[in-house]
Amino acid sequence: MEKIKILLLDDEFLALKLLEEFISQISDLEIVASLKSPIKALEILNEKPVDVLFSDIQMPVLSGNSLLKTLKNPPLTVFTTAYTEFAAEAFALNAIDYLVKPFSFERFLQAIQKAKEYLKLKNADSQIVTKNTEINFITVKADGKIHKVNFEDIVFVEGLKEYAKIILTNGYLITFERMKNIEELLPISQFMRVHKSFIVAKNKVKSIEGSHLELFGKVSVPISREKKEEVVREIFGK
Repeated sequence: MEKIKILLLDDEFLALKLLEEFISQISDLEIVASLKSPIKALEILNEKPVDVLFSDIQMPVLSGNSLLKTLKNPPLTVFTTAYTEFAAEAFALNAIDYLVKPFSFERFLQAIQKAKEYLKLKNADSQIVTKNTEINFITVKADGKIHKVNFEDIVFVEGLKEYAKIILTNGYLITFERMKNIEELLPISQFMRVHKSFIVAKNKVKSIEGSHLELFGKVSVPISREKKEEVVREIFGK
């Protein structure tokens, strides 16, 4: 079995040692590097394959958040910090988990299991399997299952780097599939790409204000500048 390659980054020596001890107890994990310097971590992340990054947030010179923003193709990231107030920004950067220090081995295991599920999806041969000939649903591979997703249940699709999040009226699904492929499976009569990272269901749009659309569930999504005129025409008939 190929081991999961992990990079550890924290400016605190004891925090690194705790993670190293936890990882040593799991046979299919391998530490690529254990570092106190975010600059050195940046070099390695740009040179070597890393599956999962465990990173502190508040560090000298370069924060964990800033480091993640500089990476073109960041690995799955778990932030480890003593502060809870950074959680919203961390998840906005697509971190898969957020561990508040001090955390237990059991909590660490939960983060590792989540990373394994994401990697399993990423390595699957096919994510979105097919579009039904009646054109009323697509089938999506997520969470190790194949889900039937009715068009009427989709609120919007958000592209998040290497995967996409499909927001439904009753939840969401995460699939490792490109936005372009999803867009091709959705009928243009019912869906529209309003931003490079967002496809919306036209019938779930409630209003427009400035550069944002309000959707079902009081969710707001951005509209790209070059798309606004088309959005107003297609969705609002103006």
